[in-house]
Amino acid sequence: MGYKVGICQFKPEFLQKEKNLEKMGDLLRNVTADLIVLPELASSGYIFNLKEEVKSISENPQNGPTAVAFKKLAKQNNTSYVVGIAEKSNEYIYNSAILINPDGSVQLYRKTHLFFEEKKWFKAGDTGFNVFNAKNNIKIGIMICFDWIFPESARSLALAGAQIIAHPTNLVLPWGQQAMLTRSLENGVFSLTSNRTGREKNGDKQLNFTGMSQVVNTKGQIIHRMDQTEESVFVTEIDPLVAEDKSVTEFNDLLSDRRTEMYKL
Repeated sequence: MGYKVGICQFKPEFLQKEKNLEKMGDLLRNVTADLIVLPELASSGYIFNLKEEVKSISENPQNGPTAVAFKKLAKQNNTSYVVGIAEKSNEYIYNSAILINPDGSVQLYRKTHLFFEEKKWFKAGDTGFNVFNAKNNIKIGIMICFDWIFPESARSLALAGAQIIAHPTNLVLPWGQQAMLTRSLENGVFSLTSNRTGREKNGDKQLNFTGMSQVVNTKGQIIHRMDQTEESVFVTEIDPLVAEDKSVTEFNDLLSDRRTEMYKL
């Protein structure tokens, strides 16, 4: 079964939500795909100094500016999108990602494992790792950035039936992309890691983001990896049904060979 998946890498402008949404729209407007993943906190930027900054760009995941823009784009392009936002929920703000489908439905994941100063600005996610239907009922799981370092994240999604892991990121450490090769291999799933690029500064803080967004197959092989600086969209065709086959040899299976009684977790 042919299924077109993509990654969108770009440099968001800090706290410039309208400009970022316009930039993403320009990059995606004429792109034909079934599923495209965009970076973590794609509409807001990342380096915060004040709670007020975070509040100023937080939004409702169902009808906030990012959801509205991507609902329109999803319908126009007949594409499912996964995009990172700062989610406002009552008195809390979460580092979240939303899946927006062509039918207008929206699904939500809140980042489980917060990285570095994110713990100052966001509440740790409480959704758990769930699998959602994207376009054509393809089963996708979502994890965000630093979730990559905890193998339980991807394993939970694989056990729940994910064929594809959508992985919005703002990666600054040098290991995340390479680790996702193992996450795909050990779980027999495709992974779409969409990272941002560029340098961001706020006062005396600055970070360099590593780019290198990538599409990885179920054997842990890179289908495509972007460079560190490009701002572009890459689309390729995969067969999600390949992820249903968890065999390693005729005697071994990634999931049924697990001996959970031996694991003291």
